[in-house]
Amino acid sequence: MKNKLKIVFASIGIIAVSACTTTGNGETHKKGKVEFLIEESFKPLFETSIDTFEGQFPKASIEASYLAEGEIIEKFYTGKYKAICISRELTKKEIADLKKKQIEVRSDKIAVEGVALIVNPANQDSLITVDELKRILTGKDTVWPQLKTKINVVFDQENSANFYYLKELCNLKKLPVNVFAVNGNEEVINYVKKNKSALGIIGVNWISDADDFDALAFLDGITVMSVSVDGKKDYYKPYAGYLYSQDYALSREIWMINYGSKSGLHAGFVNFMVGEKGQLIVSKSALVPAKAPVRLIQLQEE
Repeated sequence: MKNKLKIVFASIGIIAVSACTTTGNGETHKKGKVEFLIEESFKPLFETSIDTFEGQFPKASIEASYLAEGEIIEKFYTGKYKAICISRELTKKEIADLKKKQIEVRSDKIAVEGVALIVNPANQDSLITVDELKRILTGKDTVWPQLKTKINVVFDQENSANFYYLKELCNLKKLPVNVFAVNGNEEVINYVKKNKSALGIIGVNWISDADDFDALAFLDGITVMSVSVDGKKDYYKPYAGYLYSQDYALSREIWMINYGSKSGLHAGFVNFMVGEKGQLIVSKSALVPAKAPVRLIQLQEE
């Protein structure tokens, strides 16, 4: 098998982060207190981003609630929350339903990330194809070839972005008995560390930042599986270069959806995330920035 090394260089143009227009309640792009509902898979990225934003704008306070994607969308429909972050755009029907409530949303893609498959280091089955994954998730394959033990698939939460990804990937109406949820990506990682028969499904963001001590601690005690589309092509881990080139088969997007005032803090934080500093944080987190021109260099060794 050829070894491929793909390196992504990002050159990010400067984008204006904020304006000084003030809303009726005194809120601006740089000042005020607002709440964002954020899919829990993206928590490490947004913890860093919010800390950086509040450090730059001390009069701004971003309160983040990290929830499952299904719960986020449900709460967004109530009209009580003005900004969310999920793994997809809203559908045409969802947008039409919101318009009936006089809610006009603005959507911004901020990054490309992926779904990572993790196993215990005692499990030597570290390569998997998309078809093999589907067979496991539909209950057709239930035993690890090397371990000869039952495969226990664990993901973060019911109705999470990871949950929806699995269901859509396999066109499932319900998950088989050997697939179950815990309570967040961190618990998935801990479960895999303690159970050699486990196959964990997590957001790449939880293990992607090599400069983050928490991410390094999570990596200690797990193996990240390499995925091939069909077994005929190479197997890839969810590195940023492979997410960008779509060689890694299990990629997805990160979207911020907002209907807060264009001059308010909701918009200010969204502008920050699609701007220079926010996109640099995305890149540092080993994800793919949505707004950065990317030049891909490929080196091959025979």
